Amino acid sequence: MKILFHRSKCIGCNYCVEQAPERWQMSKRDGKSVLLGGKEKGGMYQVDVGEAERELNERAAAVCPVDVIRITK
Repeated sequence: MKILFHRSKCIGCNYCVEQAPERWQMSKRDGKSVLLGGKEKGGMYQVDVGEAERELNERAAAVCPVDVIRITK
């Protein structure tokens, strides 16, 4: 499973951190979310994760008000 995150469009609402704190945190530098373990590729941050993280990160994607988190298989 892969998490994709378009960080430049993040508004820093903190909802992803509340849903999946082991994978997300807030940057003190610019107030936006950080995808822990994510690597930047073509303007998107992405990380491969195991099935155990699916539910929490799907919730994080669902509550994101600007829809910048995607979960793929």
